[in-house]
Amino acid sequence: MQLDDQRIRVLIADDQRPARQGLNALLATCPEISVIGEAGDGREALRLVAEYRPDVVLMDVRMPGMDGITATWEIKHQWPAIRVVVLTLYGTHRVEALHAGADAFIIKGSPPDELVEAIRATGVPQADAQM
Repeated sequence: MQLDDQRIRVLIADDQRPARQGLNALLATCPEISVIGEAGDGREALRLVAEYRPDVVLMDVRMPGMDGITATWEIKHQWPAIRVVVLTLYGTHRVEALHAGADAFIIKGSPPDELVEAIRATGVPQADAQM
């Protein structure tokens, strides 16, 4: 078992509670990943990023209030060391997400291993990250 400070700390941002629960359950099976919080929209994601400073944010695109593209842009401009993996049902958001600074882009419904690998690839814990 890894110590918590060696685990990749993940914040989940999705407006659908069942989606957050499913992601949380999937990531709970990965000993190197720790879900540290959940947000239901972009504004809440920004607040939790400021509070918890995760290594990775899993960001849905379509959310009420502040959408995931805007939240990604804000996160990457305020905390460039924090990685953002955008999750969406729509591949058409890829260019927008990458332009906003997303570090990875995953289509919801992709094999779970793809999501876990994106987190592993982008989420090396940032002990001295710019925060």
